[in-house]
Amino acid sequence: MPDPAKPLRVLVSEGSSTSAREAITILGLSGHHIEVCDPSPWCLSRFSRLVAKFHRCPGLRDDPAGYLAFIEQRLVDGKFDVLLPTHEQGFLFARARQRMEGCVGLALPSFESYRTAHSKAGFSRLLDRLGLPQPPTQIVTSAQQLREAVRFPAVVKTSVGTASRGIWFIRNADDLESPLHDLGAGDALADEILVQDLVAGTTEKAQSVFCRGQMIGFHAYRQVMPGTGGGEAIKQSVRRPIVRAHLEKVGQALDWHGALSIDYIMPDHGDAPLLIDGNPRLVEPMNAYRSGIDLVGLLLQISLGETPAPLPESREGVLTHLAMQALLGCAARGGKRSDVVREIVRLCANSAPYAGSSEELTPMRSDWISAVPLAVTAALLLASPKSAIKLARGGFGAHLLDVGSIRVIEGEGFGA
Repeated sequence: MPDPAKPLRVLVSEGSSTSAREAITILGLSGHHIEVCDPSPWCLSRFSRLVAKFHRCPGLRDDPAGYLAFIEQRLVDGKFDVLLPTHEQGFLFARARQRMEGCVGLALPSFESYRTAHSKAGFSRLLDRLGLPQPPTQIVTSAQQLREAVRFPAVVKTSVGTASRGIWFIRNADDLESPLHDLGAGDALADEILVQDLVAGTTEKAQSVFCRGQMIGFHAYRQVMPGTGGGEAIKQSVRRPIVRAHLEKVGQALDWHGALSIDYIMPDHGDAPLLIDGNPRLVEPMNAYRSGIDLVGLLLQISLGETPAPLPESREGVLTHLAMQALLGCAARGGKRSDVVREIVRLCANSAPYAGSSEELTPMRSDWISAVPLAVTAALLLASPKSAIKLARGGFGAHLLDVGSIRVIEGEGFGA
């Protein structure tokens, strides 16, 4: 890991996501100087004593060129060692990588490789090309093709989306009307749509760091209890050699450099995992950190141009939880006020199902200000448990991409 006696100046690309918040905790515990950019003045990472400075910036979704110019100015003013893309900002930085080379340490693959991993359709095609397992999948571009492709039960996904944005679970013909309506289903859809068979099983995630096509760090965890918005409330670290081999094959094919994660299903019937999503970033790296490997620190090393030795295996069976996800999940599943109170008591007492687990998102013992968003979430849910879905979607904001901003970034001359 980077020498703790020499703290780095790190600029974090956004502060709204849970992944950014967890990376900030790891960076802060390692003694680094952290500054955060985000369009929201109330983003999750604002509530941390570990953040030295917050910069309110243009939104990536609404003004990608303005966001890029803002980041470049911060790099000039702050003399940062590393720019750490914690979410979809990596898409923009990979596009403008030539402009940023020499200005700051940054670990990203080529734009073509990043675009393949970021697009659900592109990632599915890559899996097919590599002969890697995924649920039966069709890619469609029109409403008629979508109707013809669906076999109940199914999952419909937009090619662009994160944290369960643009995902619909289709169990009957009535369920299909919602995605058709939301997609504005005329003759042609705005983007490619994936239709996958819905496979019963346990959701797991794997995350890794690659250095010029070579995997140097890997960690996997399974969902013990769901939260909301596709997230986990409780995780447990697992060892998955076969998933590691699959992910290594993906990274080698893309000549990947930087962070790369995948979602997969362990089917109820059968042992072979099915890959369902790619994420060109680290997704909530704290479970890996608690399991003995610091993937964020590894990412800093390769951002600085180093070639570190591969990390050993992480520990299996390590439990972590996200209290905010636990409360949101409890309320979103139809929980009443009394259910939310009961969940709060369990969290405070560290009793089942949280026994033996450590908090990963709002670590109040080491970062007391992180109690603020947790307390506000609890208060809002106690006032109205039905507000859980709206609160969960509050993070799907201007720091993320949409189809329009992606087309702008992909446009000729952008980032030149």
